[in-house]
Amino acid sequence: MVVKTKNGKKLLIVESPAKAKTISKYLNNEYDVIASVGHVRDLPKSNKKAVDIEGGFIPHYEITKGKERVIEEIKRKTKNAQEVLLATDPDREGEAIAWHISEAVSLKNPKRVVFHEITKEAVSEAIKHPRKIDLDLKTAQEARRVLDRLVGYDLSGLIWKKVRYGLSAGRVQSPALRIIMEREREIRNFKPEAFFIMSALLERKDGEQFTFVCEKEPKQRTEAEKIKGLGEKGTWRVANIKEAEVARSPRPPFTTSTLQQAASSRLGFSPSRTMSIAQRLYEAGLITYMRTDSMNLSKTAQSQIGKIVKEKWGDNYLEIRNFKTKSKNAQEAHEAIRPTNASAEVAGHTDEQKKLYRLIWQRALASQMTNARVLRTKVMATTKEKEFPIFSINGSRVVFSGWLEADKEARYEDVNLPKFALNESLKFISFNIEDKETTPPPRYSEAGLVKELEKRGIGRPSTYASIIQTLSDRGYVEKTNRTLLPTDTGDVVSTFLEENFTKYISDTFTAEMENKLDEIAEGKREYEKTLRDFYNPFIKDVKSKEKIEKITNLGKADGFKCPICGSGMIVKLGKTGKFLSCERFPKCSGARTIDGKELEGPKDTGRLCPKCGKGNLVERDGKFGKFIACSTYPKCKYIEKTAEEEERAKTGVKCPVCKTGEMVERRGRYGVFYSCSNYPDCKNATKAKPTGKICEMCGSLMMQGTKTIPERCSNNKCPNHRPDKLNKPN
Repeated sequence: MVVKTKNGKKLLIVESPAKAKTISKYLNNEYDVIASVGHVRDLPKSNKKAVDIEGGFIPHYEITKGKERVIEEIKRKTKNAQEVLLATDPDREGEAIAWHISEAVSLKNPKRVVFHEITKEAVSEAIKHPRKIDLDLKTAQEARRVLDRLVGYDLSGLIWKKVRYGLSAGRVQSPALRIIMEREREIRNFKPEAFFIMSALLERKDGEQFTFVCEKEPKQRTEAEKIKGLGEKGTWRVANIKEAEVARSPRPPFTTSTLQQAASSRLGFSPSRTMSIAQRLYEAGLITYMRTDSMNLSKTAQSQIGKIVKEKWGDNYLEIRNFKTKSKNAQEAHEAIRPTNASAEVAGHTDEQKKLYRLIWQRALASQMTNARVLRTKVMATTKEKEFPIFSINGSRVVFSGWLEADKEARYEDVNLPKFALNESLKFISFNIEDKETTPPPRYSEAGLVKELEKRGIGRPSTYASIIQTLSDRGYVEKTNRTLLPTDTGDVVSTFLEENFTKYISDTFTAEMENKLDEIAEGKREYEKTLRDFYNPFIKDVKSKEKIEKITNLGKADGFKCPICGSGMIVKLGKTGKFLSCERFPKCSGARTIDGKELEGPKDTGRLCPKCGKGNLVERDGKFGKFIACSTYPKCKYIEKTAEEEERAKTGVKCPVCKTGEMVERRGRYGVFYSCSNYPDCKNATKAKPTGKICEMCGSLMMQGTKTIPERCSNNKCPNHRPDKLNKPN
């Protein structure tokens, strides 16, 4: 029974303001819905204070910086509240946040409510059935957090000493990096073999032409030319026809992993972007919870989808299906990702949200529809010569569309072939020979890496996006046209870990640890014993590597001489990647780029650092050109541009806000942007280069746009920010 006071409303606490806003609309002003804005407590940055290892791996939490006011506000509202419900997300992370809020504001009898979709029905039903905080789920999240901290801190500390200051390692990020590097080594060691692809353009009696491809791929040009000669002289005919009607079954509704993969391949979204957009859709009440291993759909959802399928396409397109979840540890949520209202085909506020929502809608509806039937055809042609190989063409046509009606993008793009007849005569038109080479396995895309991590049991749905983002943030991989390319730094760090900590970054060990964390969540395994069984041998191995020599020499650079003294050169790892250094360093500071171009050392400007007053300012070469920095770096991180860079950064556009400054190019954590030279006194900024023109609608600077929108307003609240939509009807 809930004891109610005379003062105050009932209180419901969630993580995000957007979620709070959506839920408030469903509760008829009965509850005051407030947001914690994510985590309110975390481990301190100092590892010495973070975890009491001897005391049983007890974490010492502190209020997250900037959340003091949030905690005070929650405390104030809980004092007079009739009832307090914790409605954070339905997974380990959400359970942990609920527990942290409860601990931070000293709730005596914390009550937890869980819903997997933010609809009026789901929220109202959840409020009727509050429960206690699931301490097993909270403990599993805590074990993951403590493990990651201990592994990251101890391994990173060793890498700082043995490789280079500022690098890092992680319990899950390092196995992911190893997977990328293993593929990269395959590519480096691959030896291509030449072969030839031959095709013949053949014409039917009705004049329609088709390209047939030789099923044999000769390794020698002479053999290809021989076949070409026979084909040009021969009489062609249809030698065989194979037709088979096959069923194409729909895919299951989305899990976190498959959503990230499909959004990457179809929409070009990174996993982190996909999760961010999905979070907004969930908080707006448009989709179910987006962190899940489950492929299940509720009976209510199936019924709703069935009704829509019948209305749009008819009874013969409906087939209610139940999919078996692949992961034996699927436990983050009870349903797959689906729309909360299947009748809404498109939903969301932004274009990205609408695209992702439609992808989810298509997959959910298609999963409850009948198989598509496709007629796959293979037509084979040849000449009368016995030694002449078979040439063939493949095609297909849809006999019955089935689930492809809901997901038309999933159709094959094969050639739609007409009906051919056996022994039908074909007229030779032309012959083509293409020189080809066998190719190495492709590098991982973000979608490909997510699929591989899931396959190997590394990480969990809620961590895939953050794993890839961490590798990018650390400078271990670079994204090039959706492909993850390991950097020199990533190569060196992964090699170091593979040689010295093989066990801890192996697939088996990492997957087993994930399973143990799942068992903690299920109440089948003890927290302290699990961590101690891992940590004791781990820290012993880390300490045993303290005596190995620092990695300063990555190998001899044959064919290059020091530009200063003429001595030999060796490969070293710098902040921007590998470079060549004089083997007599530090006696000689001669250096070259990895390609052999001469590198100039830091040039003393003769000026004292204005920040620390201890070091001199020196000119250095950086990833984005020359810059001036304090000679005591990294103790002092003062940086300024060179005179040449300052001049290059100028745009010649006056700032319309302060009237005295000029818009200049700057570089931030998200790339290039443009701001007033009087920053921080004037904080006017634009995302793209300003054109110098002023917006007629709001008076802000106009900035460069795209090919289709050459110029637009820099103020994102101005209608002219999206001029392509100005003249469109509502």
